[in-house]
Amino acid sequence: MKTNQPVTPVNENSALQTLFYEQLQDIYWAEKDLVKNLKKLAGAATSEELKTAFESHRTETEGQVKRLEEVFVAVGEKAKAKKCVAMAGLAEEADELIKDTEKGSMVRDVALIAGAQKVEHYEIASYGTLAALAGILGHKEAQKLLDQTLEEEKKADTVLSGIAEGFVNASALQEEK
Repeated sequence: MKTNQPVTPVNENSALQTLFYEQLQDIYWAEKDLVKNLKKLAGAATSEELKTAFESHRTETEGQVKRLEEVFVAVGEKAKAKKCVAMAGLAEEADELIKDTEKGSMVRDVALIAGAQKVEHYEIASYGTLAALAGILGHKEAQKLLDQTLEEEKKADTVLSGIAEGFVNASALQEEK
């Protein structure tokens, strides 16, 4: 019989358990920040396909924030965010990409895709690690939820690659300085 009760890890006070909670807080902050930044990226995008992809991923990210709150419940912790220095840096880099590229250009879309894929790769690494830690710590429900988000992040990366390879990169190649 399956319950919503978390599986108690061997040692709740272990350093690994502490690291897991800290990394969970880190990605929680990152996802909440990303919700805001995806709106900015959508507004800066040139192609409708990229705008739509960013808007769609924003909605998906809002769901991921809620799922992370479920993970906190599953492991018996209060949902708490801790600033993610990596995501803050990636957001700052995205702002620079927007400033450094011409509005309405496909080169800007190439830059936005590159920045967004850096974020996706960070998230893929984070969720992969968190899911593995949840498993070793005995948090099976949390592991399942984290794996679900991991798959969504991989799909988002694939969508961005498809947009870039589909027409954005080739269109950008035709633009003059």
